[in-house]
Amino acid sequence: MSNHRILVTAANGQLGRLTIAALLARVPASQIVAGMRDPAKGADLAAQGVTVVAADYSKPETLDAAFKGIDRALLISSNELGQRVAQHRNAIEAAKRAGVKLIAYTSVLRADTSKLSVALEHLPTEELIRASGVPFVLLRNGWYTENYTASIPAALAHNALISSAGDGRIASASRADYAAAAAAVLAEEGHAGKVYELGGDEAFTLEQFAAEITKQSGKTVAYVRLPEADFKAALLGAGLPPELAELIATSDTAAADGALFDDSRTLGKLIGRKTTSFAETIREALAS
Repeated sequence: MSNHRILVTAANGQLGRLTIAALLARVPASQIVAGMRDPAKGADLAAQGVTVVAADYSKPETLDAAFKGIDRALLISSNELGQRVAQHRNAIEAAKRAGVKLIAYTSVLRADTSKLSVALEHLPTEELIRASGVPFVLLRNGWYTENYTASIPAALAHNALISSAGDGRIASASRADYAAAAAAVLAEEGHAGKVYELGGDEAFTLEQFAAEITKQSGKTVAYVRLPEADFKAALLGAGLPPELAELIATSDTAAADGALFDDSRTLGKLIGRKTTSFAETIREALAS
């Protein structure tokens, strides 16, 4: 067992929390450092033996301290649309100054050719990492199935799942599956220099997704295909911020054109098991 010190940034986010849980199953807690804006929120991790430090992408001074003595780092992409490249640059530069030996970055599926609007911030980040000279591994994550299960309450309330994804096939996986992949590349040897295109083993259309909600809930949920502008208007009407409504609507339109489809099964190979089925993630969402 190698004795690398591993930093997970954005560790208090959903993916960060799951990645730390996955790492704890692989390496001693003493090797894990959890970076977050407010370390007080990591008291439960500290109680398990994880080192919790301040790490704020917008405050470079916290990053220099967080990366000190770190061998491997997971750079979880920021969720601040429009700010991400500058924030990621701060983290990459701090990692380089600290002599980090591996950066793993959570990018997006086929970032170099993707029509997804999020690729406009992921691709420049990938380029910054390559230019840094720090050994890297790119985790080009497809969509989380939870991106769609989040719509279940509204779908049940209105008996409809609305989208501009048409009949596009979506190879999503659970957030925990992607966290397991991040833990694998951080804890194992031999991943430096790799670019992993990651998606679920099983692809589905949103019509199939709506049918599965119907089957499991016992309430009829129809799939309603909308033009992008109408879908965005509906999201705005539901109270979503304009940037998020735009992101979701354009992403679903790109999905109609295959942007979220992948049949390489690379994720399952990386984590050593089948990815979580969309039916299972729907089951968990309905149970909660």
